[in-house]
Amino acid sequence: MSELLFGLDTFGDVPHDDAGRPVSYAQAIRQVVDEGVLADQIGVDALALGEHHRPEYAISTPETVLAGIATRTERIRLGSGVTVLSSDDPVRVFQRFATLDALADGRAEVILGRGSFTESFPLFGYDLADYDVLFEEKIELFAKLVEEKPVTWSGTVRSPLTDADVFPKTESGLTTWVGVGGSPQSVVRTAKYGFPLMLAVIGGSPERFAPYIALYQRAAEQFGTTAHPVGMHSPGLVADTDDEARAQHWPHYQEMRDRIGALRGWPPITRGEYEREIEQGSLYIGSPETVARKITRAVRALGIGRFDMIYGSGTVPVSTRLRSVELYGTKVIPMVRDMLAG
Repeated sequence: MSELLFGLDTFGDVPHDDAGRPVSYAQAIRQVVDEGVLADQIGVDALALGEHHRPEYAISTPETVLAGIATRTERIRLGSGVTVLSSDDPVRVFQRFATLDALADGRAEVILGRGSFTESFPLFGYDLADYDVLFEEKIELFAKLVEEKPVTWSGTVRSPLTDADVFPKTESGLTTWVGVGGSPQSVVRTAKYGFPLMLAVIGGSPERFAPYIALYQRAAEQFGTTAHPVGMHSPGLVADTDDEARAQHWPHYQEMRDRIGALRGWPPITRGEYEREIEQGSLYIGSPETVARKITRAVRALGIGRFDMIYGSGTVPVSTRLRSVELYGTKVIPMVRDMLAG
C-alpha cells in the first residue's frame, strides 16, 4: 500500500472572531490562506477548498484562493473539494487548474463533483432537470482534456470540439479525483474513467462505505482502468482536551446542521445524536489522541490511502480553527502514523 496521506478541507465557512462577530468575506478568505500556509509548515500533505455560492461560505472560486496559497507554500498539495463541474465549463476548469499547477510547481489537484448544494445551477444558467446529463457529459469531456492532446468531442450540453488543443499544458499532468457522497453509479463512473475516488463520509459509521470501495475496485478491474488508493473526508475539530473540543464545536455545528436540515426536511439535531456521531459515527471531535485513534480505526476498516479532515464547521472562531489545524498537523498525524505502524 502506498503511503497514507493526510489532508485538511474547508468550504470557506465564514468564522467568528474571538468576540463572537462574523468576519468579512475578505477576512475569511485571507484566513484560509493563513491556515494553508500553517498546514504546509507543519507537515499536512494536502489542502482542499470547496466551491459554494451561499452566504455562509466565502469561497466560490477555490483555484483562485489556492493560487494565493501556492505562492506562499512549498510542499502541500492544493486542490478543490469539490469543483462543481456540472455548472462549469470543463475546458475552463482544466485551464484554471493547469495554471494553478504551474504556480504550485506541480502540486495542483482537482476534485470534480456534482455538488451537495444546487445554487450554482440557476446562478450560471443551468437547468436542474439536466442535473445528471450535465455531469455525465462534462466528466466525459474532462477525461479527454486531462490527456492534454487535441480533443474531439460532442454532446448535448455545450458546443462540440474538433481537434481542439487546450492551453496551458501542465509539466506532469493534472491529478484528478472525483468526489462521491454515496451513489453507486458515481462510484462506477469514477472507475470507468480511471480517476481516484474521494468519499464524503459525513455521517454514520465509516464502515458502511466499505462496499463502495469494493465496488470501485471491482468496476476498475472490469473496465481495465486503475483502482487508485481511495480517499475519504469527514468533519472534525481538534482541541487540547475532549471536553474543550466538544464545547468549541457543538454550538457552531448545531447551528449549521439545523440551517441545512431546515432546507432538506431534517429534524433538528439533538445533543445525544451529536455525541453518538462522535463516538460511533463520522465526527472526529476531541483531543489529539482521541481523534488519532478514531482516524486509525477508519483507515484500518476501509484500507484508504488518504484521510482529509473538514476543519472549519460553521462559525467556529478563527483562533479555534488555527489551533485545530496546528494540533492536527503536529500531534494527530504523527500519532496515527505511529498507531498504524504498531
